[in-house]
Amino acid sequence: MGLFDQIISAVGSPNQMASVQNLTGIIGAVQQLGNTYGLNSETTQVLFSTVGGYVRSSLQEKQQTEGPEQAQALVNQFSGTAPNGQAVMALFSQSKLGQMVGDLVARTGLNQETIQQILPLAVPLVLNFLQAGADKLNPQLSNPVLKSFLDADGDGDVDIADAIALAGKFLK
Repeated sequence: MGLFDQIISAVGSPNQMASVQNLTGIIGAVQQLGNTYGLNSETTQVLFSTVGGYVRSSLQEKQQTEGPEQAQALVNQFSGTAPNGQAVMALFSQSKLGQMVGDLVARTGLNQETIQQILPLAVPLVLNFLQAGADKLNPQLSNPVLKSFLDADGDGDVDIADAIALAGKFLK
């Protein structure tokens, strides 16, 4: 089951954190971020796709070195719709952060300063999207949305920006 399917399943489950209101809030925050920085929808999609790839890589590394509970703990601790620079620092080393900023500058055409302002907004939004599959009563239990995002089978068929866009279309 793909990432979007896991999100839809989580929305339909009374035991998981996903809800129509939660997804609407995330999509609204993504749109507000785009509006605040004057981004068109294509640039916003490239931004979230790239940030999502780096978040996935970081969470995969945490999962491999510290266990799946640590990856879920990071998602639970730093997900949200408000800016959170600590989320960026918790997920990325300085070298990985520099690599991501350079990659985003190249892919979006935005300058480094703008990217550095956007990251504390974008990273918690990606994590908030992933938290949708967490269990309401025990958020440390296996999260099928996070598991799908981390793409346990390794086929690389995951893109957070596509999943957010599909969720937005689904909600309309």
